[in-house]
Amino acid sequence: MTTDNGSAVNETPVEANETPVEADETPDEADETPDEDVLPAIPVSAGALIFDRSGRLLILKPTYKSGWTIPGGVMEADGESPWEACRREVAEECGLDVATGRLACMDFRHPRPGNPGGIRYLFDCGAFSDASLAGIVVQPEEISEYRLAGLGTALTLLRKPIRRRVRAATRGRRLRYLEDGLPVPAVERPRADR
Repeated sequence: MTTDNGSAVNETPVEANETPVEADETPDEADETPDEDVLPAIPVSAGALIFDRSGRLLILKPTYKSGWTIPGGVMEADGESPWEACRREVAEECGLDVATGRLACMDFRHPRPGNPGGIRYLFDCGAFSDASLAGIVVQPEEISEYRLAGLGTALTLLRKPIRRRVRAATRGRRLRYLEDGLPVPAVERPRADR
């Protein structure tokens, strides 16, 4: 049966104590209610690869940890997406407006004692003009300095987990999947005919 506007109507009667099934849900999904005890509590963060026209990478020196990093940070718990987090963090940390990006790498970090692990997204945001990069204004509470470094130099300065993601992301244009910063052979191999 359809309504006057052509949309389908579910003709299955709904019991008084049942929740109606939405068009894009299976009946099992409609009955599920989130249980805070079973939902994973995995931190998610997003970072940005930002280059100049010469191919140098923008790296930042954080005030709250050792080593160098790239622009990025933790996703807000208000429903922010990884891409939205990437754009927000770049704007907050260095004042740049990121308009486009390509998901270049995803890294699942297993939890360890004292470290909750998490999921890290890395977006390649391309090359920025000299004029745009001249407008960098760092967030002094979090960033003490920035620099544009050749990829080889940047990789020696970046903290180990970030170094692994950046190295993987800059090897070609396909999406890289890592676990704890390392490629997963079963994911990296081309699919065999079955």
